[in-house]
Amino acid sequence: MIDTKDYAAKLTAALGALGNTVPATLAGFEALDGAAARKGVLDAKTRELIALAVAVTTRCDGCITVHSAAAAKAGATKDEVAEALSVAMALNAGAALVYSARAFDAFDQQGG
Repeated sequence: MIDTKDYAAKLTAALGALGNTVPATLAGFEALDGAAARKGVLDAKTRELIALAVAVTTRCDGCITVHSAAAAKAGATKDEVAEALSVAMALNAGAALVYSARAFDAFDQQGG
Protein backbone atom coordinates (compact mmCIF):
# COMPACT_ATOMS: atom_id res chain seq x y z
CA MET A 1 0.00 0.00 0.00
CA ILE A 2 1.05 3.58 -0.44
CA ASP A 3 1.18 6.38 2.12
CA THR A 4 -1.53 8.57 0.60
CA LYS A 5 -0.62 11.69 2.58
CA ASP A 6 2.99 11.55 1.38
CA TYR A 7 1.84 10.62 -2.12
CA ALA A 8 -0.62 13.54 -2.24
CA ALA A 9 2.18 16.03 -1.49
CA LYS A 10 4.47 14.51 -4.13
CA LEU A 11 1.64 14.33 -6.65
CA THR A 12 0.76 17.99 -6.07
CA ALA A 13 4.36 19.00 -6.68
CA ALA A 14 4.63 16.87 -9.82
CA LEU A 15 1.35 18.22 -11.19
CA GLY A 16 2.55 21.75 -10.51
CA ALA A 17 5.69 21.09 -12.54
CA LEU A 18 3.64 19.56 -15.34
CA GLY A 19 1.23 22.49 -15.23
CA ASN A 20 4.12 24.92 -15.64
CA THR A 21 5.08 23.09 -18.83
CA VAL A 22 1.59 22.60 -20.29
CA PRO A 23 -0.57 25.21 -18.56
CA ALA A 24 -3.44 25.11 -21.06
CA THR A 25 -3.85 21.36 -20.61
CA LEU A 26 -3.88 21.64 -16.84
CA ALA A 27 -6.30 24.58 -16.99
CA GLY A 28 -8.62 22.50 -19.19
CA PHE A 29 -8.53 19.64 -16.71
CA GLU A 30 -9.18 21.99 -13.80
CA ALA A 31 -12.17 23.50 -15.64
CA LEU A 32 -13.63 20.04 -16.27
CA ASP A 33 -12.97 18.93 -12.69
CA GLY A 34 -14.49 22.13 -11.32
CA ALA A 35 -17.60 21.74 -13.44
CA ALA A 36 -18.12 18.20 -12.16
CA ALA A 37 -17.63 19.32 -8.57
CA ARG A 38 -20.22 22.10 -8.66
CA LYS A 39 -23.21 21.56 -6.42
CA GLY A 40 -26.17 20.22 -8.30
CA VAL A 41 -28.66 17.47 -7.55
CA LEU A 42 -26.04 15.23 -5.90
CA ASP A 43 -24.46 16.26 -2.63
CA ALA A 44 -20.68 16.39 -2.20
CA LYS A 45 -20.53 13.08 -0.33
CA THR A 46 -22.38 11.21 -3.08
CA ARG A 47 -20.21 12.78 -5.80
CA GLU A 48 -17.05 11.79 -3.91
CA LEU A 49 -18.27 8.21 -3.38
CA ILE A 50 -18.93 7.97 -7.13
CA ALA A 51 -15.53 9.50 -7.88
CA LEU A 52 -13.82 7.04 -5.56
CA ALA A 53 -15.55 4.08 -7.21
CA VAL A 54 -14.60 5.38 -10.66
CA ALA A 55 -11.01 5.92 -9.46
CA VAL A 56 -10.85 2.23 -8.58
CA THR A 57 -12.23 1.14 -11.95
CA THR A 58 -9.71 3.33 -13.77
CA ARG A 59 -6.87 2.24 -11.45
CA CYS A 60 -5.77 5.82 -10.71
CA ASP A 61 -3.73 6.06 -7.50
CA GLY A 62 -3.81 9.85 -7.59
CA CYS A 63 -7.60 9.86 -7.98
CA ILE A 64 -7.96 7.36 -5.13
CA THR A 65 -5.78 9.58 -2.93
CA VAL A 66 -7.66 12.79 -3.72
CA HIS A 67 -11.17 11.37 -3.64
CA SER A 68 -10.72 9.25 -0.51
CA ALA A 69 -9.67 12.42 1.33
CA ALA A 70 -12.56 14.38 -0.18
CA ALA A 71 -15.05 11.62 0.70
CA ALA A 72 -13.85 11.65 4.31
CA LYS A 73 -14.07 15.45 4.41
CA ALA A 74 -17.62 15.26 2.98
CA GLY A 75 -18.64 12.94 5.84
CA ALA A 76 -18.62 9.55 4.14
CA THR A 77 -18.46 6.59 6.50
CA LYS A 78 -16.26 3.55 6.11
CA ASP A 79 -19.38 1.47 5.39
CA GLU A 80 -20.48 3.89 2.65
CA VAL A 81 -17.04 3.76 1.06
CA ALA A 82 -17.04 -0.05 1.23
CA GLU A 83 -20.44 -0.19 -0.46
CA ALA A 84 -19.35 2.22 -3.22
CA LEU A 85 -16.22 0.12 -3.77
CA SER A 86 -18.37 -3.01 -3.92
CA VAL A 87 -20.22 -1.46 -6.86
CA ALA A 88 -16.88 -0.69 -8.54
CA MET A 89 -15.74 -4.29 -8.07
CA ALA A 90 -18.98 -5.63 -9.56
CA LEU A 91 -18.67 -3.35 -12.58
CA ASN A 92 -15.05 -4.26 -13.20
CA ALA A 93 -15.95 -7.94 -13.17
CA GLY A 94 -18.87 -7.20 -15.50
CA ALA A 95 -16.63 -5.21 -17.83
CA ALA A 96 -14.11 -8.05 -17.93
CA LEU A 97 -16.91 -10.45 -18.82
CA VAL A 98 -18.24 -8.22 -21.63
CA TYR A 99 -14.77 -7.53 -23.05
CA SER A 100 -13.91 -11.22 -22.82
CA ALA A 101 -16.93 -11.91 -25.04
CA ARG A 102 -15.72 -9.21 -27.45
CA ALA A 103 -12.21 -10.68 -27.51
CA PHE A 104 -13.59 -14.17 -28.08
CA ASP A 105 -15.74 -12.85 -30.94
CA ALA A 106 -12.75 -11.00 -32.44
CA PHE A 107 -10.72 -14.21 -32.32
CA ASP A 108 -13.54 -16.05 -34.13
CA GLN A 109 -13.63 -13.32 -36.78
CA GLN A 110 -9.95 -13.98 -37.47
CA GLY A 111 -10.69 -17.57 -38.30
CA GLY A 112 -9.73 -18.92 -34.88
